[in-house]
Amino acid sequence: MKLGLDAYAYLKSPIHRWEPRCKLVGLMGLILAFSGVQTLGLLPGMLGVAIALYFISQLPLSFLLQRLRYPGFFLFGAIALLPFISGNTVLWQFGVVALRREGCIAVILIATRFFSILTVALIAFGTATFSTSLKAMRGLGLPRVLADMMLLSYRYIEEFSDLLRAMKIAMRLRGFQGNKLSYRNLKMLASLMGTLLVRSYEQSERVYQAMRLRGYGAFYQQGGFQQQVRWGDILALGAVLIVAVLFVII
Repeated sequence: MKLGLDAYAYLKSPIHRWEPRCKLVGLMGLILAFSGVQTLGLLPGMLGVAIALYFISQLPLSFLLQRLRYPGFFLFGAIALLPFISGNTVLWQFGVVALRREGCIAVILIATRFFSILTVALIAFGTATFSTSLKAMRGLGLPRVLADMMLLSYRYIEEFSDLLRAMKIAMRLRGFQGNKLSYRNLKMLASLMGTLLVRSYEQSERVYQAMRLRGYGAFYQQGGFQQQVRWGDILALGAVLIVAVLFVII
């Protein structure tokens, strides 16, 4: 599993050039405003804002579609039954199966908010390198320990996914057939996850010991974010926050 959130951080769009601290504050404020939308009439505007920002960012459509896939599957599994079990107003019925108006509205609201929020989040973290985004968070007051944990998690989640892939290949070479549901297969999959958990813990211990040997935590000096805030960055931040406030008010 390759995250590649900053695969297109080298582009030169206006959002890429936006000062990272202003960008995070503005787009996170927009995400909070989107999360509180409960009215169907605001959904077209919310989609329009998210799509317009993505167009301005010049990120390729494939970048968005690839990262919508797995969260989309999870969301579909969570809300697939809502139109049939939520609400009292029946729109269509066949036997015991009834399509309900309130459930359909809930699905539309959840799906639209999900798409808009994820799109804006990808814009926030896809238009700068991950280290730059973390430095911006530190400049906004994020504790150093949390920033270090986020950086290490981002770095080693791909290492662990490569390890998991190698272990699956080794199991298949030894005759394991994962497409069959049986007690033996479940037991082997449980052993696989347990082994991966133990190896991950051991790896984290080795990384921490290596960091301590190199002086981590002993000679740390607070460093500020070096990039200067320009008037254009402030104006862009103000415009985005005004849009977010309008969504909240309306």
